[in-house]
Amino acid sequence: MILMRLAAAGLLGVIAVSALAQAPPLDSNAIRAGRENGDRDSLPKSNNASNIVGSAEGSGVAPTLPSPDIGPDAPIRDYLRSARAALVAGETGKAQQSLEMAATRSLNRAEPSALPNMPTNSAMANQIRDALQSLGSGDRPGTIRLIDIALTN
Repeated sequence: MILMRLAAAGLLGVIAVSALAQAPPLDSNAIRAGRENGDRDSLPKSNNASNIVGSAEGSGVAPTLPSPDIGPDAPIRDYLRSARAALVAGETGKAQQSLEMAATRSLNRAEPSALPNMPTNSAMANQIRDALQSLGSGDRPGTIRLIDIALTN
């Protein structure tokens, strides 16, 4: 009986060593959601717009997009202007990030009501959503036109 336990323990030890030998090495550049809360330096990175419109052929991992050249607390219109400038320059990833930040601000904007912190379904939020859909479809001129409409309202 003791011999059988020793054989089982030895077999488990061999299996454990074998499993550890097959583990991938720790890579400091591996894909992960983020390094620290708020740190936008995670992988993968991309300068191109992606993961806007659902697609079966794209990656399931949304890349980190370049941040706009304005501060994180900028007003919605500044993000829209940044998105427009990025599109004119062919920087679709920066345009997407700017539009997404504008969309977040438009949804979180408080309006006078009984529940002041409820998200709003404003015309601005709808226009930004439409611009993102246009960008996701690859229509840069159409996206610029939609941003221009949002900026005039």
